[in-house]
Amino acid sequence: MSVQRWATTTLVVLAAGAGLRALAPDPAAWAAVLADPQRVVDTAGPDALLVPVVWALAAACWAWGVLGLVLTVASSGPPPLARVAAPLLRLLLPATLRRAAALAVGLSLATAPVVAAAPTGPALAVTAAQQVTTGTADRGLAGDLAPVPDWPAPAPAGAHVVVRGDCLWDIAATWLAARPGAAGAPGPAAVADAVAAWWQVNAAVIGPDPDLLLPGQVLRAP
Repeated sequence: MSVQRWATTTLVVLAAGAGLRALAPDPAAWAAVLADPQRVVDTAGPDALLVPVVWALAAACWAWGVLGLVLTVASSGPPPLARVAAPLLRLLLPATLRRAAALAVGLSLATAPVVAAAPTGPALAVTAAQQVTTGTADRGLAGDLAPVPDWPAPAPAGAHVVVRGDCLWDIAATWLAARPGAAGAPGPAAVADAVAAWWQVNAAVIGPDPDLLLPGQVLRAP
């Protein structure tokens, strides 16, 4: 974890909280809105109702973000704490926001060198099954030969075939949880390391953007 990045994120969150506190509607406005919102609109206009509602939504988003950051840090802490925090973090934040939270608190998502550009040679692709024929069969009798299927060959053992909606973060997390000796859900730091390993091994398939996976791609486990 980067102490500097964690400190910066903490200052930003505290500044946002202070700004929300400074802009909070006064108690009388809240009492009027809660007692009779229609009367507030009729007497003071729609802005008098809109401002408290927008502030409440902003405060809820701020609290949600703070809780997500706290759970992100806790899930990378001691094992007893991580076992409690990791499932809560999955319920609270989707995969994309979990990665953003990990970056915000300084949990590195790339600890190994990764190919910076797409490969210049032909990309790795899944080829159709090849049919090998022997003997002295007449090649002119094409109708006697069974057609080669045009669907991809089955993925090798231990590989992952990308389907719509897959992302490297979820693939790596599932892979870690399924490994022998895994104790509960992996923390963000472990998943981040696994994401980097999967990207490095499959750079020729994925290309320079690890967030762009195409259905049908076959990824090899590190």
